[in-house]
Amino acid sequence: MKMRKRPNILLTGTPGVGKTTLGKELAQRTGLTYVNIGDLAKEGQLYDGYDEEYQCPILDEDGVVDELDEKMIEGGVIVDYHGCDLFPERWFHIVFVLRTDNTQLYTRLESRGYMGKKLQDNVQCEIFQTIYEEAMEAYSEEIVHQLPSDTPEDLERNLEQLVQWTEQWMKDNN
Repeated sequence: MKMRKRPNILLTGTPGVGKTTLGKELAQRTGLTYVNIGDLAKEGQLYDGYDEEYQCPILDEDGVVDELDEKMIEGGVIVDYHGCDLFPERWFHIVFVLRTDNTQLYTRLESRGYMGKKLQDNVQCEIFQTIYEEAMEAYSEEIVHQLPSDTPEDLERNLEQLVQWTEQWMKDNN
């Protein structure tokens, strides 16, 4: 029996925009495999040191790509990460950049314990659309889409849209 082809989806955006909530729920509804890059790095100790200024480990990007490559070739993976230009373009069939109102984002990040420069830089990243621009440079424009992620209604709408997109992709490619 031939394996059904399944799409790879990248969920990206500033920390705190709702990538993890959306990704886990999407995986549950579609049967795709959810991969949080932060968790993958922690499990495999895929780090290149520690950033004192931001108080966080530095990701070993090559290690992450090596770790995921085989799984990505098989397909059916939802990748969740706040950066996107480290991943090979060939990996993804579609890229969603989640966007959140900066006042709301500030509150979400503060509740996670973000302070000072780390908090300010992440909110500025959202204001200046840094991740969206990064995605537009790293991937073909046709596959990059922005999604609002402010309310529970936005989450539900995004889920419905992504489930529909996934089902259509599978029909078109199998």
